[in-house]
Amino acid sequence: MARISLTPDRTPLIRLVQWYSRRTYGKVLEPLMAAAHNRRVLLTTARFEMSLARWKKLDPQLKALAEMASAAAIGCSWCMDFGYWVNRGHGMAHEKLRDIPVWRDSDLYTPLERDVLEYAEAMTVTPPAVGDDLAERLRLRLGDAAFVELTAMIAVENLRSRTNAALGLHSQGFKDSCDVPARPQAGTAPAAG
Repeated sequence: MARISLTPDRTPLIRLVQWYSRRTYGKVLEPLMAAAHNRRVLLTTARFEMSLARWKKLDPQLKALAEMASAAAIGCSWCMDFGYWVNRGHGMAHEKLRDIPVWRDSDLYTPLERDVLEYAEAMTVTPPAVGDDLAERLRLRLGDAAFVELTAMIAVENLRSRTNAALGLHSQGFKDSCDVPARPQAGTAPAAG
């Protein structure tokens, strides 16, 4: 249960935000409604997120893995749910997204992806526990610009996930809408709906 009302006063700005959110994501994003209680926080967050969308030095799949690993480490179910939906929409394999919380035990990830996942987790713990060898390996493989972007995106995801977790925001069911359900086994009837 959210720790703040998700039904702020319906000002013209809030109605516009709700319309845009429904149009873009199919539903009103709860973090937006929580932020809507403070107009400056809402507008600053919106501008910031629009600026982040223009960062293009880092491979989008590596960025997604880093964000999801950070969200998983923090335990933000809202971020995991939304991140899964967004990244499935961008073509990332279901199995890779599913295994992020247990990536060390999965054989789905390349050595570079494993380094990105490890880096995201190391940055997310308090205090950060990033080792020089890991940082240098990533910097050399990604280049300085992409390495800085990776670092900044993990920090941004920490902000998002910690904010959502502290506000008590939970999954909105995005993940449930993006995968095709398994076919019933032969000889079993589909569930009545």
